[in-house]
Amino acid sequence: MQISRRLAVFYLIIAATLWSTGGLFIKWISWQPMAISGMRSGIAALVLLIYWFVRYKRKIPRPNKTVILGAINYMFLVTLFVTANKLTTSANAILLQFTAPVWLLLIGRIFYKDTIARIDILTVIAVFAGMGLFFIGDLDAGGLIGNFLAIISGITMAIMILNLNKLKVHRPVEIIIWGNIFTFLIGIPFYSGIVWQPEAVAGIAFLGIFQLGLAYVFYTSGIQSVTAIEGILIPVIEPLLNPIWVFFGTGEQPSIFGLIGGIIVLTAIMIRNYIITKKKAQ
Repeated sequence: MQISRRLAVFYLIIAATLWSTGGLFIKWISWQPMAISGMRSGIAALVLLIYWFVRYKRKIPRPNKTVILGAINYMFLVTLFVTANKLTTSANAILLQFTAPVWLLLIGRIFYKDTIARIDILTVIAVFAGMGLFFIGDLDAGGLIGNFLAIISGITMAIMILNLNKLKVHRPVEIIIWGNIFTFLIGIPFYSGIVWQPEAVAGIAFLGIFQLGLAYVFYTSGIQSVTAIEGILIPVIEPLLNPIWVFFGTGEQPSIFGLIGGIIVLTAIMIRNYIITKKKAQ
């Protein structure tokens, strides 16, 4: 269902804010990454199924080939990101995943023959320049495997956003629901080693209900009413908010470079949205 662009942008901002809490809680929970990813997705799947039944008042359709492929891609996205967060720093994982705008433009151009507007290219350049400043000093050599997995998660993120943006009617929600079910299922072999500490239970519940489940309710509601590049640039708010939650959780303070980088990124996004809105109004 199409909604106004303004409301869609608001939904994406809420989703990005919820997503931004992920790094802190993934680090906080001491479980094996496949167990975190699987249990988080299992809870999120329940949240999204409730949303589906309340909104559409019918059973979720049997997945077709398109939905299955999209769900598998989503499964790789969330699993790779959680694993990368455990193997390297949260800053590395978030920054390298957000190479997705570059992959989005390349994939869209090569496979969908999408045009690349000058404003999109300039915005992507500004966003990466700002993010580079934001994480300067934190992007160390770290875990090489974790960094590599984070880059692959960026590619899968771009593919997912292109798919969700181009599919119609209920398909975006279906892909996310089945993707979370698949992720829960592949995590089954790792659940036997879980130690159910109270803080871990609280953390995984928050991740499943809010950070993933409700976040995707908002995201899938808004993604079809914005352009594909907006669907990936607006959530850049996520890695900017992440250090704020880390500060409140651990006392870690962002650097002056981070503050400058955050201003550059937010300014670039606001300027682009203003230009796009003005053009559509003419």
